[in-house]
Amino acid sequence: MLVTKTFHDIQTQLDPDGRPLRVFVISPSIPRYPQAKFPGVIVFSEIYQVTGPVERFASQIASQGFVVACPSIYHEFEGPEPMPYDTEGTDRGNKYKIEKTVAAFDEDAKLSIDLLCSLSNCNGRIGATGMCLGEAAFDQRVLSSVCFFATDVHSATLGKGKSDDTLIKVRNGDLTGKGELVMIFGKQDTHVPRAGRDLIRTALEDANVTTSFLEVQAQHAFIRDESSKGRWDAALTRSLFSFMMEVFDRTIGVDLGPPVEDTKAPEHVC
Repeated sequence: MLVTKTFHDIQTQLDPDGRPLRVFVISPSIPRYPQAKFPGVIVFSEIYQVTGPVERFASQIASQGFVVACPSIYHEFEGPEPMPYDTEGTDRGNKYKIEKTVAAFDEDAKLSIDLLCSLSNCNGRIGATGMCLGEAAFDQRVLSSVCFFATDVHSATLGKGKSDDTLIKVRNGDLTGKGELVMIFGKQDTHVPRAGRDLIRTALEDANVTTSFLEVQAQHAFIRDESSKGRWDAALTRSLFSFMMEVFDRTIGVDLGPPVEDTKAPEHVC
């Protein structure tokens, strides 16, 4: 499908200086069908805000028939423009991610989902994905989430005071029975070592969260097609993009109605 691009500036409550959150929206466009409605997907960016690779990733999702919202997450500190993939940009992004409060990350996710649900071309069925960062999966309106190399979860080091509460909320049951989750990590990712991945997997399984946990032969940022420092794996990215789209097509692309309790074991015929 063709896509169109625009943005919305949304007033936040937690920024003491009142700076708005800019959300870039990429929508499918079908000529002669101006009233078409589509599911929505929120795409959280890396620490560099909405860069070229993030926009291209989001545009590919939109072209499959989803309205996509990409928030510029560091509005408390600077404008919505992307930061460069260099030492200075990396230092800024890493600095901001531990100066911004966890509550403010949560507010950005909520406002982005509010925006999607308010758009005339969105049917209100919401999924979430992203690279490194993201707090959208806990929102009750999100029916499925696909997370690429989620960072700072195992170490609880996201947010001001390094006070991330993701695994606390998982253990408290905040994701149990509330949609489908996919976690994707590279086994060579030095940001999330084996012990960290095991910690995340165990927490999700112990909480009985509906989860697919994928560990692939890749490094951190392996889906970034620009300035990846030799880590981009185009073939693996294509394969996992298809995996993600199967999840979204199945969970938010079709309205299945409310689930019923499955009391009968499936029969297997050899």
